[in-house]
Amino acid sequence: MRRNIGWRMALGALLGAGLVAVALCAGCSPAMPAAEKPAQASEPQTLEEQADAIVAAMTTNEKIGQMVMIGIHGTELDEDSKTMLRQFHIGGIVYFDRNIQSQDQLKSLSEQLQAYAQGEAQQKVPLFLAIDEEGGTVSRGRGVIPAPPSEAAIGASGQPERARMSAASTAQALRAVGINLNLAPVADVSSSDARAFSGDAQTAARFTEEAVSGYEQEGMLCALKHFPGIGKGAVDSHQEVSRVDASRETLEREDLLPFAEVIASQRPEDFLILVSHLIYPCYDAAHSASQSRAVMTDLLRGQLGYQGIILTDDLEMGAVANHVPLRQAGANAVVAGADIVLVCHEYPHEEEVYLGIKDAVDAGEISEERLDASVRRIVLAKLAHAL
Repeated sequence: MRRNIGWRMALGALLGAGLVAVALCAGCSPAMPAAEKPAQASEPQTLEEQADAIVAAMTTNEKIGQMVMIGIHGTELDEDSKTMLRQFHIGGIVYFDRNIQSQDQLKSLSEQLQAYAQGEAQQKVPLFLAIDEEGGTVSRGRGVIPAPPSEAAIGASGQPERARMSAASTAQALRAVGINLNLAPVADVSSSDARAFSGDAQTAARFTEEAVSGYEQEGMLCALKHFPGIGKGAVDSHQEVSRVDASRETLEREDLLPFAEVIASQRPEDFLILVSHLIYPCYDAAHSASQSRAVMTDLLRGQLGYQGIILTDDLEMGAVANHVPLRQAGANAVVAGADIVLVCHEYPHEEEVYLGIKDAVDAGEISEERLDASVRRIVLAKLAHAL
């Protein structure tokens, strides 16, 4: 993977500034004997040490902001976006067609957002700038960003390397306009949905692994979706909740396989996993996956051993919003194990989700240690990819 040491150098300079000042003052007085010189604190060296230092310097409100990803309106930085970045410390933005007019405009918007976040808003790490560029029918900014072929078309080729090449090409096009996270590939197992590579679990797993490798070779983060798989769902979760009445054995043999294979073969800081809003009664009959501790913590973290970032699907979708107040939905997701909650469309909703998480922290339902665990994953991914 390509690496950029700019953030590491910047962080080292920041943490070392105090040591420089001490050294200058020491030069104004008689030198201490070598044996009596105090040991200097070592600067963070590894990415893990740097992440720990950054998280330790954050306020509680800044940590909460890193755990919320929102959509914005318009094609340039506006006052609403500034407020969300400055007042609510939002750590991620997801683009839609409403944000895209031209390549130069989109690149400028990305630069404006990053500059404001790290300047006026004084954020300690860069923003995630994300998009849903799956290919086929789910391709944003047509005419500006080259639309990839659908996953079904790639899967039908029988050539897994085509998934890697398509992902690498997509990553290059996205990086050119300042985007650093693609909410793709779709890792679902389905023969009826053009968004999926295949209805055969082994085939879907091979193509998904190749796609993740394509993003990784270009240094771009990607997000596998929609855990634990929506290929057996019967209702569009944008509209309403759906149940997948399959056994654990069936889900683990089929739908979970692409996720499990990538978890076993890739570094956790190189990809996110986006969790669906469907209900899987064999794991949790009462809650959608994005609100379920049994799915996110027990299954994804515990059974599959995933240590990277868990991201929810958009909480404004009917599958959640029709059943749980948004102010509660975000808090529920974090309590259940999510690291980032996604709220794509309306500013009042985005504020409600942020404030709901803050309410849960203030009430002791979410501990500072719980926040730290999520934010450390987020910061580590951002440092590892030198955003």
